[in-house]
Amino acid sequence: MSHAQRLRQRIEDEIVSGELALGSRLDENQLAARFGVSRTPIREALLQLAATGLVQAKPRRGAIVSAPEPHLLLAMFEAMAEMEAACGRLAARRLVPEDSEALQAALAGCKAAMAQEDTESYYAENYVFHTVVYRASRNAFLAEQALSLHRRLAPYRRLQLRVRQRLPQSLAEHEAIVAAIVAGDEIRAADALRSHVIVQGDRFTDLVAGLWAPNAA
Repeated sequence: MSHAQRLRQRIEDEIVSGELALGSRLDENQLAARFGVSRTPIREALLQLAATGLVQAKPRRGAIVSAPEPHLLLAMFEAMAEMEAACGRLAARRLVPEDSEALQAALAGCKAAMAQEDTESYYAENYVFHTVVYRASRNAFLAEQALSLHRRLAPYRRLQLRVRQRLPQSLAEHEAIVAAIVAGDEIRAADALRSHVIVQGDRFTDLVAGLWAPNAA
């Protein structure tokens, strides 16, 4: 990670945990003094956060803590689910030994993080797992687009993992995804990835509540 990326993650953590409430002003000078850095990496970090919708530039107010409207967030997750389903379908059709081994290794990494009950470590392994699925599709353009949207949704996917019992559920879904891809079952692989990513019903309610609860407090 670059210096700006590390700062982005620290600020992101404080936003999704509620330490920085929606509507809070993010002053570059104050953040630079707090983290002991110049304004340049702070500015870069805020720009990265703006790309995810967690920060918004306001006239005469500077950067403030924000969040996408629920309908936009739902639309992004819907698009992400369809992209991942396509990656899974193609991976099941085109799987090569190299990608099969990478999938098993990524799954093992998720299991190890799950055993430690470490949400952040699990998220890191989860990121690796999904990038391996993208690569296994053997469609470079699709993989690039999926990775780009995955990064944009990263703060919200991390927030999802903090919901009670989500880690074991996520791991079970990963196991089903790998089994379907290795078996060459395109339909099952696509369905497993789509349902793994899509946020509907209680999952979407939990996500929205996690984002907006600090503002209501």
